[in-house]
Amino acid sequence: MLKVGDKAPEFCLPNQDEEEMCLRDIVGGWIVLYFYPKDNTPGCTTEACDFTAQMPDFSGLGAMILGVSPDSPKKHRNFIEKKELLITLLADEEKELCQSYGVWQLKKFMGREYMGVVRSTFIINPDGEIAAIWEKVRVKGHVDVVREKLIELQG
Repeated sequence: MLKVGDKAPEFCLPNQDEEEMCLRDIVGGWIVLYFYPKDNTPGCTTEACDFTAQMPDFSGLGAMILGVSPDSPKKHRNFIEKKELLITLLADEEKELCQSYGVWQLKKFMGREYMGVVRSTFIINPDGEIAAIWEKVRVKGHVDVVREKLIELQG
């Protein structure tokens, strides 16, 4: 698992418009990188809507918000249009980014085990280092906590 201070793992993934986004192209500013299991599910929708609602605050702090799930760019586009989201969603269909950030894990639900995304959030600083980590995120109030941490990190 990644630790605060580690170099953020590189990535190049398609967004909802099938445009490739690479860490190397956006490093230099603050990045909120959050991983979630699936588009259009209750918790994931709440989290995406919460980040969208606070987008002006994060932009004002010089931070870009990127959501990542194994869904396709097309599913991301539908999710964004349906919920009027303002955030960028990255498609990690091969789960390589999820694995490099340690969020693709064995999960248990109602007695069955399966591999899936453990809801997690990372703040990446302008130097490309992990500045904060939240694992097994509870959605309610999470975006506020991330914003406060970002303010604290910026000193």
